[in-house]
Amino acid sequence: MELDVNYVRAQFPAFEAEETKDWAFFENAGGSYVPATVIDRLQQFFVEHKVQPYSFSGLSKKAGEEMDESYVAIAELLNAREDQITIGPSTTLNFYVLAQSLRHLLKVGDEIIVTNQDHEANIGCWRRLSEHGIIIREWRVGKADAELDLNDLETLINEKTKIVCCTLCSNLVATFNDMKSITEMAHRVGALVVADGVSYAPHVIPDVQSWDVDFYAYSTYKTFGTHQGVLWGSSDALKKTEGQGHYFNEEKSRYRLNPSGPQHAQIGALAGITQYFDNLYRHHFGDSDIGIHQKAVKVFDLVEAHEANLANHLLDYLKNRNDIRILGQDHASPGKRASTIAFHARGMPSQHIAQKLAEHQIAAGAGDFYALRCVESLGMDPEDGVVRVSLVQYNTTDEVKKLIQALDSILP
Repeated sequence: MELDVNYVRAQFPAFEAEETKDWAFFENAGGSYVPATVIDRLQQFFVEHKVQPYSFSGLSKKAGEEMDESYVAIAELLNAREDQITIGPSTTLNFYVLAQSLRHLLKVGDEIIVTNQDHEANIGCWRRLSEHGIIIREWRVGKADAELDLNDLETLINEKTKIVCCTLCSNLVATFNDMKSITEMAHRVGALVVADGVSYAPHVIPDVQSWDVDFYAYSTYKTFGTHQGVLWGSSDALKKTEGQGHYFNEEKSRYRLNPSGPQHAQIGALAGITQYFDNLYRHHFGDSDIGIHQKAVKVFDLVEAHEANLANHLLDYLKNRNDIRILGQDHASPGKRASTIAFHARGMPSQHIAQKLAEHQIAAGAGDFYALRCVESLGMDPEDGVVRVSLVQYNTTDEVKKLIQALDSILP
């Protein structure tokens, strides 16, 4: 069975809107389009009951019920418990709050390992703890392939290591890092593992209960939802955190690691994501009484195969050009590499390429994408960065062909 891309695209109003319908949208790693199931819930919340939730009026109760529905839906999607997740304004803020919540465990001379492959969200918040005498060790990518070598990590980890922070999938390199091996190394010395899933979550449905990582975070606005960030922690790991919200919310899972408080309407709309996945499951497999997580996993088996096929069309073109440097692997396989493709043209600035693509009604990005340390480590101009093409489930083969034709006319 193959993913029915026409059905997928029919769920997204953006593909029918006059302003967007003729564009090939490849900036999904920065933020995806949103299906009607999410849009309808957001509009309904704002129109029908944009009031303080969890109060006594019927409207207030309805607002609270919709938020509750979303908390349950997101937890079930990850195969997590509701009290293990925090939904905050963004992954960057969630990581910052998490770092502060764990600071009490650290003393002068303790060590934290970060990579220079990650988005700055999972680097900067930990590096700032050096202000308190914490030593930051950097696990560095290979200059030739931009990959992380487990042997290098093994030389960094020691009895002083308290936290290891690593992306599941870089937003530039796109290789799926071996979190099982990373976690085994970290836990051997009693260190916590913080996994950044922002560039991983659009392509894979994780089962957090089967993982050994201690914390996992991703962004719902990059996974077909509103602009929120989800932070999951294992029950044992969460017990090690100190609440960062109001003191009277210390025992409330939704508030203790979210000092800004839940954003009502945006959270209320998140159940639309799982409703969309449920629609895809029903279309491809029929009705079933299995849970949200199992349905999403089956749907994403089709998604991964579809995205790998799209990615390989582009990768095959790029790797046959001697003026192009691809970051990461030059072949996409489900479970090995995400369909996010970053490349650098030796004879033309990345910013120029992206601008020219826009003239062809192709939306692709150029820059460092908040992975500045990675770009610098590879010897590229940090002011110009790379071109990034990020493909997701609603992109088509025809769109990729359009992109390749445009690149052929733009590149020397």
